[in-house]
Amino acid sequence: MLDTLILSRIQFATNISFHILFPVITIALSWFLLFFKVRFVQTNDPVWMRAYRFWVKIFALSFALGVVSGITMSFQFGTNWPKFMETVGNIAGPLLGYEVLTAFFLEAGFLGIMLFGINRVSPRVHTLSTFIVAFGTTLSSFWILALNSWMHTPQGYEMRNGVAFPVDWLAIIFNPSFPYRFTHMLIASGLTASFLIAGISAYRLLKGDDKRAPKLTLKIALTVAAILAPTQALVGDFHGLNTLEHQPQKVAAMEGIWHTEKGAPLLLFALPDAEAKTNHFEIGIPNMASLILTHDLNGEIKGLNEFEGNHPPVMPVFFSFRIMVGLGFLMLFVAWTGRIQLWRKKELSPWVLKTLLFMTFSGWVATLAGWYVTEIGRQPWLVTGVLSVKDAATDIASSNVGLSLIAYLILYTVLMIAYLHTIFTMAGRAVEIEEISDDEITKPVITSAIEGLK
Repeated sequence: MLDTLILSRIQFATNISFHILFPVITIALSWFLLFFKVRFVQTNDPVWMRAYRFWVKIFALSFALGVVSGITMSFQFGTNWPKFMETVGNIAGPLLGYEVLTAFFLEAGFLGIMLFGINRVSPRVHTLSTFIVAFGTTLSSFWILALNSWMHTPQGYEMRNGVAFPVDWLAIIFNPSFPYRFTHMLIASGLTASFLIAGISAYRLLKGDDKRAPKLTLKIALTVAAILAPTQALVGDFHGLNTLEHQPQKVAAMEGIWHTEKGAPLLLFALPDAEAKTNHFEIGIPNMASLILTHDLNGEIKGLNEFEGNHPPVMPVFFSFRIMVGLGFLMLFVAWTGRIQLWRKKELSPWVLKTLLFMTFSGWVATLAGWYVTEIGRQPWLVTGVLSVKDAATDIASSNVGLSLIAYLILYTVLMIAYLHTIFTMAGRAVEIEEISDDEITKPVITSAIEGLK
């Protein structure tokens, strides 16, 4: 039998894992849509509008599922983690409120014009609406990541009778880890959307679609991915150095370093053993971890032995980090291979198209792996040094949490099947038609999802 704490953690992980999949698409996809629309205004070439109309439907579907799953996230603060708001609600509440007031209302208000007003308002107003929606999605991530980063590196507060009170909002918002986490997440969104666009465009080409739109969107997506992939590696390095400064126990878990040592190796593979406090079957590069983290071949890195009882579980953090980094390098290789091939031959070979199709949702996997590194790596704290996970959890019966967890799992499975089926159904239909009609852009996306389930 699983106790209430474990079930609550599994439920929260389930909700956040499902929810984050959709904002990580919509943040960057909205900027792609703005680019398509601006290019149409500049050139009056209908291919840009066809690209816009196809991808705006996927954006709308992703946005809808992001909103629905986001609502369940807020419910859990009151049902499964009541002490969270009791302890840090004076900080978390306003930040979440700012996200709704300055970002969500902005997105929701102009999304209607973006989706349904293309033939009802002037081109300038419609383009402006697309920009506002893109700006709103980015602003929303700003507030959410400000809160999440504060939970990792809290600043600008004071404790009074066990309750956190804000004393410096600038220090709270722009806490030490926020700039790195925010930048890292925006680039992750760009890579996720790029490979989604590239993968679906490759799917259309493999299905025999010889029109210009999928070729054009594939070229743009590969170009963006080729730029963002190395940029993400650089930003990730800076983020790692910041984490080493403020959360050294997380870095020790990421690198599988059990005992403080100089000249620590970069482990490519190992099996961490928490009981023996060692690793089995190590494959590593000598001194490389010290060089990357301290810029010194013999630099000292603190081991988990320095944080007895105050460090995260090693195995999930260790392997999640390697999945994230491995996928990042794979994205870099595939994006540059595809872009060079386009430059030389003007088209992609079938094996590259199939690889891109296979990697359509690789950004999801990389994002989830990175998110697990971040969130599991914060354990045993919910807010570092302020509130532990154990102290924040509810004390309701485990059966209640278990039943709601099962309901969430069933619902999310159904929604994911509908989402994926709808996307590939739309891509398949786009192969058969030369141009997307005006009516199709205003067709309710939820209806398409229900049809997909049938």
